[in-house]
Amino acid sequence: MSIPRRRLMAALGSASTLPFLLPFLARRALAAYPDRSIHLIVPFAAGGNADIVGRITGDLISKALSQPVVVENRGGGGGSIGAEFVAHANPDGYTLLVGSNGPLTVDPFVHANLGYDPLKDFTAVALTSYVPHALILSNKIEAKTMGELITRSKTAAVTVATSGVGSATHMTLERLKAATGANLTHVPYRGGGALMPDLISGNIDGAMTEFSTALPMHQAGQAHIIAIAALHRSKLAPDIPTFDESGVKGFTAQSYIGVVAPAKTPPDAIDKLQQAIAQGLSTGSPAAERLIGLGSEVASPEQMTAKGFAEFIRTDYENMSKAAQLAGITPQ
Repeated sequence: MSIPRRRLMAALGSASTLPFLLPFLARRALAAYPDRSIHLIVPFAAGGNADIVGRITGDLISKALSQPVVVENRGGGGGSIGAEFVAHANPDGYTLLVGSNGPLTVDPFVHANLGYDPLKDFTAVALTSYVPHALILSNKIEAKTMGELITRSKTAAVTVATSGVGSATHMTLERLKAATGANLTHVPYRGGGALMPDLISGNIDGAMTEFSTALPMHQAGQAHIIAIAALHRSKLAPDIPTFDESGVKGFTAQSYIGVVAPAKTPPDAIDKLQQAIAQGLSTGSPAAERLIGLGSEVASPEQMTAKGFAEFIRTDYENMSKAAQLAGITPQ
């Protein structure tokens, strides 16, 4: 339907015609999305995995929708500060969050009085990728398989570091302990990078960390990965078995990255954003290959849908709830 500008302006001056015009104006507003810059909030400092993947994703959205995407880093609170900002932003499709384990499925069980509900205050757009967690051991530990590690732990506790109490990797460690009965003593650090020197020197026996972080040390012979928490072996290191292959059936865990929007964002905007991401990360695309080169697994086509990502978030939320109970973690 087309309305001449003169007639439209005249009609705007008449209150009696306003009900007639509202549906037209609403449709026109939706059809115009996006007509200005989109802000993509990364709830962590620049340089990390969420920041890198967020910028790759922002570039895909910008190219597909022909509008600038401004990436903003709003770190702090394990990602909760940036997440709260987006949760309360205008739900118009112009403010988005680079969502990950921390703000979406870990922080609710670690931080009391969060200023948002991750299951109610966001609308999923698309999962982009995830990095499986991996168990890497110091070369001073002779165990080469999960079975050998479990046997060793029965005679002496094995110290395993993570990036901190309540971190995604800590939750994975607690789930692994429960699934195997291994005597693994948690050693929390302030960030994944801080524990690496102690792992290489043998001051700690092992670490549960992202596969992309552990792989360079494994390849350099500085430490050895015994299993990854993925559905299948990585093409980057096909010699490393999965936990499932190692006897811990069905055990998967990962640090994931996706995009979410404030709840009640118009479905039309969600659809356009989702399609931009899915098309940009199609098999063999430059962006997909770049993520793979960084050690990430590109999300499946189903996980790149709004429905698929929402289900992924809910499943991980339930897993984190169980892990927090196993670890005795209560929100502080």
